[in-house]
Amino acid sequence: MSFKQGIPSTLPQGAPPVRHYLQFTDFTADEYAYLLARTAFIKAKFKRFEKHQPLVDRTLAMIFEKASTRTRVSFEAGMYQLGGSVVHLTTGDSQLGRSEPIEDSARVISRMTDIVMIRTFEQTKLERFAAHSRVPVINGLTNEFHPCQILADIFTYIEHRGPIQGKTVAWVGDGNNMANTWLQAAALLGFKLHVSTPSGYELDAKIAATAHGISSSSYQTYSNPMDACRGADLVTTDVWTSMGFEAENEVRRQAFEKWCVTEEMMAVAAPNALFMHCLPAHRGEEVQAEVIDGPQSVVWDEAENRMHVQKALMEYLLLGKLD
Repeated sequence: MSFKQGIPSTLPQGAPPVRHYLQFTDFTADEYAYLLARTAFIKAKFKRFEKHQPLVDRTLAMIFEKASTRTRVSFEAGMYQLGGSVVHLTTGDSQLGRSEPIEDSARVISRMTDIVMIRTFEQTKLERFAAHSRVPVINGLTNEFHPCQILADIFTYIEHRGPIQGKTVAWVGDGNNMANTWLQAAALLGFKLHVSTPSGYELDAKIAATAHGISSSSYQTYSNPMDACRGADLVTTDVWTSMGFEAENEVRRQAFEKWCVTEEMMAVAAPNALFMHCLPAHRGEEVQAEVIDGPQSVVWDEAENRMHVQKALMEYLLLGKLD
C-alpha cells in the first residue's frame, strides 16, 4: 500500500451517523429522559469534586457571531471539565462570515475538531454549516431557537419540583427564540405552554410549530399576561430587546410596558411556582427586582445548569449512551 493509499479521505467505515443539535425537536422524548438523568449524574459528581473526563483528547470549536457570557463560560468550562480542550473563534478572527463560504469553513473546522458550537443570527446559517460538517454541531443560540437554554430550564424545574410533564409554563414577553423553543419542548415532553406577548410580537407558529407537526393543543395565547400566569407552575421571561434588534429598543420599551413579570403575576401562579430568566436581566423592565431576587426565583441554579446539561449533551453527541 502506498503512503497516499493509506490515508483515509472520508470518515471510517461503519462509523455512526453524525448527530447535530440544532433545535429542540432534534431529539426524542426518550433521548431527553436519558440526557436529563445523565445531567443529574454529571452534576452530582461535579458537586462531590469527582473528576468526570470522558472526552480526553477531544476538541470543541466555539464560533461566536453573537457575543455571550453564559454560553462561552458554560461550554468552555464544561469541555475542560470533561477532559477536552477548546478553540474559541469569532467572525472577527476567522474567515467565517467574510470571504470564505460557510460550507468551506465547516469542511475545514470539522476536520480539525471533534464537535462545534455556534452562536449566530440566522438558523439557516447554522444548518448550512451542519450540512457540511463531519462532526456534531450544537446550536448555542440563533434568532429562531435556543435549545440548550430550554434544556437547562427544564432540568432546573425537575431539580426543584420533579417531572415537568402535565405542568404549565407561562411565557411572558417577546415571541422570540426562547418562546419558539418552549413551544417545541411543550409538545414533545407533554406540558402546557401559556404565551402572552404584546400585539405585533406574537410567537411565530410557522417557525416553532407548523413545520414540526406541533398542534395548538400544546399552547394557549393570552392578551393579558396576568391571565397567562394564572395557575402556572413556572413563569419565565426574557429581555424585551434581543441582540440584533437594538434599533427597536425604544419602540419595544413602550410596547412591552405591561409585560413586566411582577409580584402580582407570581401571586396568581401556582403556590409553589418558580420564576426563571435566561439572563442577562433588566430589573424594572421585563421583571421586577422583587421577583428575580425573591424566593421563587431559581435563575442562578438555571444559569449554572447550562454547563451541566451541555456537558451531558456533548458527551451524548460524541459517545452515545453510557451506562
